[in-house]
Amino acid sequence: MLCQLPMIAQPPLPFWQTKTLDEMTLSEWESLCDGCGRCCLNKLIDPETDVIYTTAVACKLLDASSCRCKDYVGRKRHVPDCIRFTPETIADYGWLPDSCAYRLLVEGYDLPEWHPLVTDDAESVHEAGFSVRGMAVSEEAVPNPDDWHEYIIRIVEE
Repeated sequence: MLCQLPMIAQPPLPFWQTKTLDEMTLSEWESLCDGCGRCCLNKLIDPETDVIYTTAVACKLLDASSCRCKDYVGRKRHVPDCIRFTPETIADYGWLPDSCAYRLLVEGYDLPEWHPLVTDDAESVHEAGFSVRGMAVSEEAVPNPDDWHEYIIRIVEE
C-alpha cells in the first residue's frame, strides 16, 4: 500500500518574480529601488562619441549617508531635469548600473541576494558595497560641471 505524504505549502513567489513591471502597483515599483544612489550620480556625455562618463558628483538632493533623495516627491521643483523612471521608459536608460533592479528585471534577471527586498534589510545594499555611500560628492561642493571630469568613475558606452 502506498502512503501519501502531506502536501507542504510553498511560500508564494515574491511580486517581482510573478508580475511584469507594467503589472506592479506604484508601491511595488518604488520598492524595487535598492537605495544605492547610483542613478543620482551626474553623467557627462561626449557629444561626438556618445560615450557616457559617470562621475562621483551627486545630485544636490542626494543624502550621501542614506543614499536617498532629500525631497523625492518634490524633486522636479529643485532639479527640473531629474528623470522619472517608469515601466514604459526604464529600458531607455542603458546607463543605469548593472545592479539596478529595474534594469535587471527588464533584462530578465532576478534581484541580487543583497537587495533589500530579498534581505528585508535596507542596509544590505550598503553592506554589500553597491551604494555610493562614502564616495559621492555633492554637486553643491563641485558646482561647475566643467570640473566634473576630475570625478569620473566609470565609462558606459551605449
